[in-house]
Amino acid sequence: MSAPTLPTCLGVPAASDALAAPVTLDRRDGPYGEIVLRRRGELLEIIANGCFLMDTSDGRSERLLIDAARDLLPPEREAPAVLVGGLGVGFSLAHAAADPRWGRIVVVERERAVIDWHRSGPLGGVSGAALSDPRTVILHTDLVEYVRTTTDRYDALCLDIDNGPDWTVTEDNGNLYTPSGLAACRARLNTGGVLAVWSANPSSAFADTLRNAGFGDVRSEEVRVARGVPDVVHLGVRTA
Repeated sequence: MSAPTLPTCLGVPAASDALAAPVTLDRRDGPYGEIVLRRRGELLEIIANGCFLMDTSDGRSERLLIDAARDLLPPEREAPAVLVGGLGVGFSLAHAAADPRWGRIVVVERERAVIDWHRSGPLGGVSGAALSDPRTVILHTDLVEYVRTTTDRYDALCLDIDNGPDWTVTEDNGNLYTPSGLAACRARLNTGGVLAVWSANPSSAFADTLRNAGFGDVRSEEVRVARGVPDVVHLGVRTA
């Protein structure tokens, strides 16, 4: 995949807190650039390299990411294992851990700062119960590298590390959405397993890429937002 031509900075804080002055709670310089945790009114928000990524205003699409994957699994699948790619503000992890139907819950997060903000910082208010759940494991590693090198298998991969397949947070993340990256994801799934990918906009091209990578039952589900195009969860099933 070539580097995206669209800006990677996407999204704005919720309108109800837009006028509040942001307060920086922590700022780190890491291997992927600067990452900042801020409080704006009642919200917590994550900024990467000066671009707003996400906040705690609305977790509907993150919850859909988990539920849509679960609902596509074979009904007889017991205690399915799920990999959550990207810890973010913790909505996806918290929602998975609140569902007793999931078995092992593994979260891959490459930013040490984000993990710290959950384990001992303000974001623990979102994820505290999930982090103490015995099913939960947090891995501090890069998702793209992990899916290419691990031998672990899952029933669902729920990935939310970018603004979408077309708008990546860093250029290296683009490798995840290439045929070889999707082949690595497919290899990590048990037969009947589901790949779910969060996106801030629909992508018919990515749906075609999923089909060409051997995924079946390719579809997308949308969450309407107050402004702009809907958030989307792209889905595909490993059929064999």
